[in-house]
Amino acid sequence: MLFRRREPDGIFERVRTYLWPRRSFSRSVQYFSKRILRLKATPHAVAAGVAAGVFASFFPLGFHFVIAAVLCWVIAGNLVAAALGAVFFGNPLTFPLLWGASWETGKLILHERLPKHGPPEHLGEMMHTLSFAKLWHPVLEPMLIGAVPLGLVFGLFFYGITRWGMTAFRERRRKRMAERAHKARLGGHGGREVPAE
Repeated sequence: MLFRRREPDGIFERVRTYLWPRRSFSRSVQYFSKRILRLKATPHAVAAGVAAGVFASFFPLGFHFVIAAVLCWVIAGNLVAAALGAVFFGNPLTFPLLWGASWETGKLILHERLPKHGPPEHLGEMMHTLSFAKLWHPVLEPMLIGAVPLGLVFGLFFYGITRWGMTAFRERRRKRMAERAHKARLGGHGGREVPAE
């Protein structure tokens, strides 16, 4: 490859770049938006895919891609857009916020069925042994229940933004192509416009 680094990045540098981009977060957002806008699918399919990825990001790790894939199938979303949305919205920087918000929202919804003092003291031990049965009631149940309303709100928000962006981007591109075709027609006939037959 022409511009490949002489010494490839080590694992630490790759992790650091994933957590904190080399250039800036605005460049990362621009890159993400260009990848989304250039997908070859209908605006609804792309927007629905992004919404599915955002929705799935609120769920505990391990459920993400299954939920995003199933939701894409149900609402006719684009699976690539769902993966991009899940990776952009749900990443190591945002997971603590998303999961914490899901857990707190679930606690509010299940206020009568959960202890009022937060997670049990032996939560670290349960996480270490990965006892699903012990984790279900104090942690996973409120997270899963709280993820649904949060995922719906943010998913619908990103659906609207993505669909509007896709429609505006394609309309601008259509106008540019029409202008180029018009200029090419004028240039090919000495600057005189030839009426369409």
